[in-house]
Amino acid sequence: MQKYSAPTNPVAGKISIQNVTKVYDPDGANVLALDQCSLEVEAGEFCVVVGPSGCGKTTLLNAIAGFHDITSGRIHLDGELLCSENQMADPGADRIVVFQHGALFPWYTVLENVIYGPVVQNKMTRVQAEEAGKGLLGQMGLTGISYNYPSEISSGMRRRVEIARAMMNDPKVLLLDEPFRAMDALTKSVMHKYLLDVYDLSHKTVFFITHDLEEAIFVGTKVVVMTTRPGRIKKIIRVDLPRPRDYRVLSSERYRELKMEALDAVHEEARKAFEAGERELA
Repeated sequence: MQKYSAPTNPVAGKISIQNVTKVYDPDGANVLALDQCSLEVEAGEFCVVVGPSGCGKTTLLNAIAGFHDITSGRIHLDGELLCSENQMADPGADRIVVFQHGALFPWYTVLENVIYGPVVQNKMTRVQAEEAGKGLLGQMGLTGISYNYPSEISSGMRRRVEIARAMMNDPKVLLLDEPFRAMDALTKSVMHKYLLDVYDLSHKTVFFITHDLEEAIFVGTKVVVMTTRPGRIKKIIRVDLPRPRDYRVLSSERYRELKMEALDAVHEEARKAFEAGERELA
């Protein structure tokens, strides 16, 4: 079986977020979700965004993906304008999203799901796509399930299939919206291993949202802490743990230092969010 080898372009996938503001229902509730939010994600970075619920993490990801507009500011991908107050990004194969609740086609087999994009877009013949898809599934630890349907495999396997499907499209950016949130610790650890294997192979830009600080420090090259609503960038933590990573780094002194730095920043914002909620209820 041919081993999957992801096409790579080390200069592709730079995201520039400049003074982005998002107001939901400006003529009614007027909810300020993001306020002058600016962030640079370099090509090939594994950027993890954390913060209290409602801080605008998913709003930012959705704007990059092309799922909704922004009120003001600009987002560029590799120097080209994705969206602004006058332009909404179109969803595209250069930005693939892996969702928390999954989005596989239930009527297709695992392999048919994985090869769907490149075949429909005429980037590969079906024979080429099947060969590459089987190789990628093998590297994701999914050998032997190519002809199963999504309902016939576990949730952890389905999530790995989704990541394989995303990588088959050769995106510039992989967008992950809390993809492992509902998983138990053991399943999540398996997912981390395969995600990091794919990242180390491809060096795609990854924009990853999570509430799990241990997860953020373990997988990321940098962790971005957002404030409570309205969302702004509070702190950027550079994760200088060596790669390739395995779970031995969790017992290192440097990992503990990075985790405490992130905890301090997030807990302060979580307290503010709680107090704001208490005032709103009063």
